[in-house]
Amino acid sequence: MDELLESLPGIEPGWVWLVGAGPGTTGLLTLLALRGLTTADVVVYDALVDQETLKLARPGAALEYAGKRGGKPSAKQPDISLRLVQLAREGKRVLRLKGGDPFVFGRGGEEAMSLVEAGIPFRVVPGVSAGIGGLAYAGIPVTHRDCNHAVTFVTGHDAGGAVPDGVDWNAIAKGSPVIVMYMALKHIEPITARLIAGGRSPGEPVAIVSKATSADQCVLESTLGTCAADVTASGIEPPAIVVIGEVVRLRASLDWLGALAGRVLVSDPLGTRRQGQTG
Repeated sequence: MDELLESLPGIEPGWVWLVGAGPGTTGLLTLLALRGLTTADVVVYDALVDQETLKLARPGAALEYAGKRGGKPSAKQPDISLRLVQLAREGKRVLRLKGGDPFVFGRGGEEAMSLVEAGIPFRVVPGVSAGIGGLAYAGIPVTHRDCNHAVTFVTGHDAGGAVPDGVDWNAIAKGSPVIVMYMALKHIEPITARLIAGGRSPGEPVAIVSKATSADQCVLESTLGTCAADVTASGIEPPAIVVIGEVVRLRASLDWLGALAGRVLVSDPLGTRRQGQTG
């Protein structure tokens, strides 16, 4: 493993790597992400990055928190981008570590544009997005030939924290057999109401996957018409992925992690995570 990692490119002084850490469990890191962690001078990380992942950073590397969590004091995006530029200009090898994939609702594009404007060289290292990997850990395939040949990924809030007005909810309701929503838990009631108004059946299956791939993962199965009330009653917490569509019914057969409930999985090659019980 060491020989393989050393054969991969590492971060060079004055460069910034925008790296996806995956949806949670450290075992879903890519090899290039791991290589970045072992060569970075500074790791600027988000709130959703697992603490076990940070332990893989090079000894002596500085760890800087730049998390953004709804409703809590958070770093401003312009300040984060400015900090990346500042560190790179100091000649540091900078790793910007983001949950999921940096270019999937992760503001990685905004940070990359700031680097371009400042003349800072950078690399993008994709990560496993929660809208795909998180559903897989819940036993829900995002596509299945018997259910859907298309899927729509949508964010549940805009830059100001409201339901996005720029999303054509009627078009999505009519045109997408499977809808995967990021950061939608806070606005689940108005969003589901819009989808039903757009023609979706209130009885359509819905699953909410909370803290996907982590030891605290839990899954709430519901319907479009009742999921807002069920979310409130259950107390399920963000971060969460919401999926709407017939693929949710496949979980009854494909919930592989639930079948292992209460057991410790030792297949993680890094030996860093214990997968817990799904609910």
